[in-house]
Amino acid sequence: MDRLASMETFVRVVETGSFSGAARQLRVGQPAVSKSVAQLEEYLGVKLLTRSTRGLTPTEAGLGYLERARRALEEAAEAELAARGAGAGLKGGLRICAAVTFARIHLIPLLPKFLAQNPELDLEVVLDDRQIDLIQEGIDVALRMGKMMDSALTARRIARCKRLVLGTPAYFDRAGTPSTPSELSKHQAVVYLQEGSIWSFRRESSELAVTVHSRLRVSAAEGVRAAVLADGGLTIASEWMFSPELRSGAVRAVLSEWSLPALDLWAVLPTGRTATAKARAFVDFFERAFNA
Repeated sequence: MDRLASMETFVRVVETGSFSGAARQLRVGQPAVSKSVAQLEEYLGVKLLTRSTRGLTPTEAGLGYLERARRALEEAAEAELAARGAGAGLKGGLRICAAVTFARIHLIPLLPKFLAQNPELDLEVVLDDRQIDLIQEGIDVALRMGKMMDSALTARRIARCKRLVLGTPAYFDRAGTPSTPSELSKHQAVVYLQEGSIWSFRRESSELAVTVHSRLRVSAAEGVRAAVLADGGLTIASEWMFSPELRSGAVRAVLSEWSLPALDLWAVLPTGRTATAKARAFVDFFERAFNA
């Protein structure tokens, strides 16, 4: 029996709540997962899991073993990375998650360099604007924007940017350029559902909340971009979301004397996952490259 492999299998079973979920993450058959856990229980001489109407749950002995197994797996991964040395590269697979637009503009172009530095590493990139369950989806590291609310995740802020009111020159030529936030109520807005229709501004000690009018609400950033670039209205967005167009002049920001809450970018890792060493190496690389 491979003790570390059995530990990892057990941890995945507990995290996903099922043998089938662990099998999907480990890319093996469900019988192999069941056999591995059974061998581990036989080796330890205790029952680690019980079946209930809610699925598989760890026993009291299983809970105690779970935390120690997680630490052992993390330490083994860290030791492996240190032993290979920084220049030797990483091995195996790494599963990354990010929002579609941010990844297309800022993440994907950096990945060939990361892969070139680590020729024995495979990347799988999951693109989704939703905040998916990292453990259930087997994600090793996610890039997320906004406030971090889940205390079960390990998060590190790696960047911050401004949020702007912006539109195309053609739209402003047609509809006029707002000079105060209150004038936004007269404009057609493209609303990103994650932002909502109430936009809050600050200037020195003044604060102002404006409810914008919108006939177009979009759940994905790519749709917001397409609508704005088609001269469909103005929107609130991060500099990251329209960075190529801001540089080229295809869109321009207005109300620059007013500020909106800044947007944070976080690298997020599920607590206790065994890919921590590889995930941290990726986060270090991305932080340096993105902020260069």
